[in-house]
Amino acid sequence: MSFNSVNQVSYQVPPENIQQLIDTSFTPRISIAPDNQWFLLCYIPSLPQIEVLSQPEIKLAGIKINPENNVRSQHVFYNRIQLINIEGDVTKELEGLPHNPKINNIKWAPDGRYISFFIHEVDKVTLWIADRNTAKARCVNQLSINQTLVNNAYTWFADSKTILLTTIPEKRGNKPKAPRIPLGPIVKENDGVKAQVRTYQNLLKSPYDEQLFDYYGTSELVKVNIETGEAAKLGIRGMIKYFSLSPNNKYVMVKTIHHPYSYLVPFQRFPHQINIWSLDDGSITKLVESPLAEDIPVAIGSVRKGPRSFGWRPDKPAMIYWVTALDQGDASIDTPYRDQLFFLNAPFKQEETIPSICLELRFGGIDWLNGDTAIVQHWWWKNRREVTALFAPEGKNNQLRTLFDVSWEDRYNHPGIFITQRNTNGKLVLLSNKEKTKLYLSGEGASPKGNHPFLDELDLKTLEKKRLWQSQSPFYERLTKIIGFEPLQLILARETETEPTNFIIKKLQEQEDISYLTHFPHPYPQLKKVKKEIVKFNRADGIELSATLYLPPNYNKEKDKPLPVLIWAYPREFKSAKAAGQVKESPHQFTRMGPSSPLYFLSSGYAILQNPSMPIIGEAENEPNDHYIPQLIKNAEAAVNFLVESGVGDKDRIAIGGHSYGAFMTANLLAHTKLFAAGIARSGAYNRTLTPFGFQSEERTLWEASETYITMSPFLHADKVKSPILLIHGAEDSNSGTYPMQSERFYSALKGHGAIVRLVMLPHEGHGYIGLESVQHMLWEMYQWLEKHVKNRVINKEKTDKDLVPVEIGLKNGKQK
Repeated sequence: MSFNSVNQVSYQVPPENIQQLIDTSFTPRISIAPDNQWFLLCYIPSLPQIEVLSQPEIKLAGIKINPENNVRSQHVFYNRIQLINIEGDVTKELEGLPHNPKINNIKWAPDGRYISFFIHEVDKVTLWIADRNTAKARCVNQLSINQTLVNNAYTWFADSKTILLTTIPEKRGNKPKAPRIPLGPIVKENDGVKAQVRTYQNLLKSPYDEQLFDYYGTSELVKVNIETGEAAKLGIRGMIKYFSLSPNNKYVMVKTIHHPYSYLVPFQRFPHQINIWSLDDGSITKLVESPLAEDIPVAIGSVRKGPRSFGWRPDKPAMIYWVTALDQGDASIDTPYRDQLFFLNAPFKQEETIPSICLELRFGGIDWLNGDTAIVQHWWWKNRREVTALFAPEGKNNQLRTLFDVSWEDRYNHPGIFITQRNTNGKLVLLSNKEKTKLYLSGEGASPKGNHPFLDELDLKTLEKKRLWQSQSPFYERLTKIIGFEPLQLILARETETEPTNFIIKKLQEQEDISYLTHFPHPYPQLKKVKKEIVKFNRADGIELSATLYLPPNYNKEKDKPLPVLIWAYPREFKSAKAAGQVKESPHQFTRMGPSSPLYFLSSGYAILQNPSMPIIGEAENEPNDHYIPQLIKNAEAAVNFLVESGVGDKDRIAIGGHSYGAFMTANLLAHTKLFAAGIARSGAYNRTLTPFGFQSEERTLWEASETYITMSPFLHADKVKSPILLIHGAEDSNSGTYPMQSERFYSALKGHGAIVRLVMLPHEGHGYIGLESVQHMLWEMYQWLEKHVKNRVINKEKTDKDLVPVEIGLKNGKQK
């Protein structure tokens, strides 16, 4: 096949050793009943075929809509559900489901008797329930669910017999017809208002798009009796984006989208109203009317002006809370306080609004216990600060008691997050002891030796923490749920380096008692002898880095020759050099491969250096990206030095690769170093002038930091790329900034300078690839590229060949020659 032509090729499959690994199943998801007596195992089938991804799509207001069943396009579902009692001696297969169902949105009723879920059909989505006593499932009625705008399209009432959900309105009519002849040009105009936004895709483009958006987005709320299937309309109809029942089930909070729409931002920024509807008398109380938000400043941490983040207090029958920005939503403004919290009780008279605490940083969320205890999080981007504080919502003063004041970059000292549970109304509240004097936290337990997840108890009087449990070697265990206190009983996800995730019950008493709930087999027995190690090394300026090194089965470093290596990485910005090299994983984690994993190539004799630290550091007032290229090179040199000096890697046969920002990294390393034999860049962005109002963690605009944008753009250094580079991109990538044109333009620039380059556009794929044929073909492309340009590479020391760039690196001092 010529590399100087355009070809329509058929889908290819990788070698059998890789294909066998693709065909393995995913680990089922576990869902535990509210009373902890039963749990579900929800099975995900193998990767969907490209036929599924080829379903019709309409792109509107930042989303993709399937016009046939009126939901956002989605392709991953459950197809099987098992019901198992907590003792593990009764297993029931859910009966009554259609053949090969497409299931999602699985929930337990508050009392735990019923399981509810959606089943996606070709022309509609319907609500189903199953009785855990009989394990029999049935469709509640034939109403068509509308999930176009609503993330959570249904909720249970506390009686466990009634469900509130969004449906397609009856008699909504036919889809609007596209005008055959345009009525006139599309005109955009600005009256001097600064509106800096990042690069979004799939936006509205015409009045006809607006009509389609209204047509597919309009829904109405319906109250359904699950026993009879009877549906009652509530008179609530519109472009519903969000709805939530009050804890006493007497009110529903509804957020609706309104005109005028924007062709610049997605629908989340469109004008909206939030109203409270009484389910008793149908009365409506308007809480807020928020205008179009095209002008939110680009500084990270900026938000809408006015009230936002509305919710119900779960510990009260019908009290709402919200926050309002005190800095006009602009993170660049200096002010002592960023946000203020407010309360309003039923019947929601604005003059009865209760002001509460003021927050120094940006509001991050609240967990509630009662009128004496709530936990609020607030954060700030510039210094990566994260504060967790305790306050009394109904106290006499609005004092905050700081519990934790940390940098979220510092994984070793992160206190964890507070555990919540559902109360009798189905609302999430803080998990506490009976006396309401102790709360519980779980965390990853990061350390220089790897992650060791933990469970802590916090005394609300002394604010002292006590460790109740921590994962111990040789296991990697993660808390799934606390199901008892006397003795402490935990459901844990347990795995080891050689054994896949299974769920266990652990009773913490004098004699530890463990029982297995699941017995999933090893999905890749052919890779059981893969060697895995968390390794550490320093870059030239002394910054400690870490990575996970995988070696092929049966490889012996002492006897065998150095291996071809694929380094797969993703750079990250840091404000702290101390935190930049912290270990991110556990040596005891099982190696599970998703569709995008580079680990498939272990079966073909490659060593894989996965997720090596690639920190870009800018401490104090320094911006990380102002020194992006020099630091990126130091990181790469350190990784290559380690591989060669350890005897694992052949210095002439090392490839670099990455996805998204990792692809951006790959292109830059090939442009600015001769460290690598070849590169693989998937779904990347290469020209930063096409993302002029910020990208990744960069908040400055192109005009504020033009030199940084230009220096960081490998597109503008395409003439320097001499090593072969494989570009792969989803043809329907809608991720902000990484639209397919990025790879197409970069390919043209590289070809224009005579580079060795191949561009593969995967039909119907987005930012990540999930279609079976797409994943197979992607791995085939990567395999062919690595075999030709890395493993079987021929080095010509006599002359410089544009196809073969020898690696020249000072292995002792970490400096490139």
